[in-house]
Amino acid sequence: MNWTERDLKVIWHPYTQMQTAAPPIPIVKGKGALLFDDEGKAYLDAVSSWWVNIHGHAHPYIAQKVSEQLHILEHVIFAGFTHPTAVLLAEQLLEILPQSQQKVFYSDNGSTAVEVALKMCMQYWSNQGKPRTKILALKNAYHGDTFGAMSVSARSAFTASFDPYLFEVEFIDLPNEENIQALCHQLSTMSHELICFIFEPLVQGSAGMLMYEAKYLDELMAHCRQENILLIADEVMTGFGRTGKRFACDHLQEKPDLMCFSKGLTGGTMPLGITTCSNQIYEAFLSEDKHKTLFHGHSFTANPIACAAALASLELFLQPETMENIERICKRHQLFADKNSIHPKLKIIRQTGTILAMEWNTETSYFSNLRDRLYQFFLAKNIILRPLGNIIYFLTPYCITDEQLNQLYLAVEDALETF
Repeated sequence: MNWTERDLKVIWHPYTQMQTAAPPIPIVKGKGALLFDDEGKAYLDAVSSWWVNIHGHAHPYIAQKVSEQLHILEHVIFAGFTHPTAVLLAEQLLEILPQSQQKVFYSDNGSTAVEVALKMCMQYWSNQGKPRTKILALKNAYHGDTFGAMSVSARSAFTASFDPYLFEVEFIDLPNEENIQALCHQLSTMSHELICFIFEPLVQGSAGMLMYEAKYLDELMAHCRQENILLIADEVMTGFGRTGKRFACDHLQEKPDLMCFSKGLTGGTMPLGITTCSNQIYEAFLSEDKHKTLFHGHSFTANPIACAAALASLELFLQPETMENIERICKRHQLFADKNSIHPKLKIIRQTGTILAMEWNTETSYFSNLRDRLYQFFLAKNIILRPLGNIIYFLTPYCITDEQLNQLYLAVEDALETF
């Protein structure tokens, strides 16, 4: 049996209807922006393998640092103990985050980074004897698949089976010039109940790369601050250069109380989640009363190997060459977006930083038949995309070459002629 046949006998894949899905393609090697199957065919990874890979596959420097760490310390319990890679990563990450971020809490993926942030905010009020009951989130949000993360995500096919078990959340529209005053008034009417406001800054990823302006988010955040509502920025997808700056929050004047990270954190090498917070949040848990402890942890909290990968990725990220590549991709995407901004087959083309999304002028649905046809069309051109219904998007590693970008753009133009 080949790898695909063996896989189908034993594996259940994520976000996959196993009865009707095409057999999985076995990938045996990666290099740069390319992935290679078991027959040697190269595929251009235009979605960074679910948005995680920022420096390219099998990056030799990250591999070297992971290998070195494996020979020193593979893991140690993080309750009552610490280790150098966790300390160094926390120090170096806080140096480049907004000054409001002063403490680091480790977990293991994006959903759990969000869970931690929500629990911190809930218990922040509880520890002060002022419990609140509601959370504010944006319509069309996606924050993960664990129960807290699902609760603050849009109700959809993803959550339908679990809706009765999710806690109450107030969902509001994306802020814009027309609605910002009404949104602020709405917040004021319920501010005494609101624990926090959680948001994906500037870009809502799974919603179809929906984009909105920093100035209106700033205004909404400022009003939340005025009403004493805590702010959580979910930068799991937008962090580490995706919006053209180091972090999406770098586009904002207002700064969050908490931030969530994963995906690009380790350069796509292995799982790691981080929740950062202000000293104000942290100090609300300091007490002689052990009941005010944050009771959250994972067996692999602050895994030294994952921290070593993240340190290596962060070092690469801060090199001038990486920002030059980010700026190059931004400019190329902008030129392509301008060229196709009034294409009759596109409802809209959106671009923020290195994120480029094209929405076909058809019915919008995650289960759109167009999604499968587009997926197969690009796969036949050796390009890996994961359309969100009638929306295709590029979220590439920063090492992608101009020639490879041209390959993507030409493929889109072919698709526009075909569909």
